[in-house]
Amino acid sequence: MSESFRQLLRGLPDFPDELPDFDPASAPADPAELFRQWLHEALAAGVPQPNACSLATADGLGRPSSRMLILKNIDDDGWHFATSRASRKGRELTGNPHAALNFFWQPQGRQVRVAGAVSELSREASAADWLARPGADGSGNENPAWQLYAIRPREVEFWQARHDRRHIRHQYGPGHFNESVL
Repeated sequence: MSESFRQLLRGLPDFPDELPDFDPASAPADPAELFRQWLHEALAAGVPQPNACSLATADGLGRPSSRMLILKNIDDDGWHFATSRASRKGRELTGNPHAALNFFWQPQGRQVRVAGAVSELSREASAADWLARPGADGSGNENPAWQLYAIRPREVEFWQARHDRRHIRHQYGPGHFNESVL
């Protein structure tokens, strides 16, 4: 049975016939600008929830965990996401304030990976984010455990699939970011 499952997995299609072109030489110097361009292209292509991403954290022993969440914003503080400080990810970030985000837009054969140090944003920003959530989760009340975080990237990688398997990787590394915040 495992061989048939392996064959099933190997036989699944990976990307659509039409993939967007990407020339790293024409990429903007700011990775946030390129991300915004790719997000708008994903929206135009009908990709559902292109703001959804996997957040990877690790506990104090380095054991990783990941889960899906929603990107809230990108600004000078970094790439924003939120959770309860009491959740597993909140506890892991308290003990090990480093994380990675991964966005995957399969219909376009694109991924964006963001990794770096994580900081807590202000109590006011966290409260405003909680209040802006849909009312179905009880957000009309305060939630003092709700925390808005920002990843200050030490690296951002853009990945574009190609049918010839010569996928394109475009990386922004430490030279592209303010070293004093890393």
